[in-house]
Amino acid sequence: MEERTQNNDFIELDFTGYLQDGSIFDTNNEQIAQKNKLDIKNPERTMCIGQRFLVKGFDNALIGKEIGKEYVIELSPKDAFGDRMPELVKTMPIAVFHKQNINPAPGMSFFLDNYFVRISAVSGGRVIADFNNPLAGKKIKYKFTVIRKITDMDEKIKALMRFFYRQEFEFSIEDKKIIVKLSKNLAPLIEIAKPQWREILGFEIVSEEKDENSKKIKEAETKPQT
Repeated sequence: MEERTQNNDFIELDFTGYLQDGSIFDTNNEQIAQKNKLDIKNPERTMCIGQRFLVKGFDNALIGKEIGKEYVIELSPKDAFGDRMPELVKTMPIAVFHKQNINPAPGMSFFLDNYFVRISAVSGGRVIADFNNPLAGKKIKYKFTVIRKITDMDEKIKALMRFFYRQEFEFSIEDKKIIVKLSKNLAPLIEIAKPQWREILGFEIVSEEKDENSKKIKEAETKPQT
């Protein structure tokens, strides 16, 4: 009987996302990205099923899949990036953008106060700004293959760190605890997603202040003499 994926499995996933016209909007396959001149660097290939590493419809579709088999799914907007919301198209004073040293023009897109925005029109000191996801309202397709299930705990922990914190930290495992070594100013990061760590791995995650002085002394001791 073929091995199939289950909820909360960690997997290595190869995927490519397509619009209805066949153009690629996303991939974690570096060769496909390069061939299609997509600016995608260090794409994530480790996913935890059921934890919304991906859009809802794609995440749900990963359950019950055979390892090594290629699949194709089509998603409606509600299962992908959502429907377009008219209330997210706003008319704003151009001064709001000038304060951020931005000179808006139709077709421009950028982040404004941590929100992605696309400029639809500029006229008479007013700007029509669209805060909808660029893929909102679109039907999309994913082609994907589950390469393998991941069982190594270190791989799982590093994947969750990248997902929750956008970076990896030094850590150790002791008695169902993941002890993360951080500088004092980064310690509050660990409070983010503590319940999810317990739910997914059954481990508590705690922080331990990194001894920067010891690290500097050790580096000095091992530095070659000139």
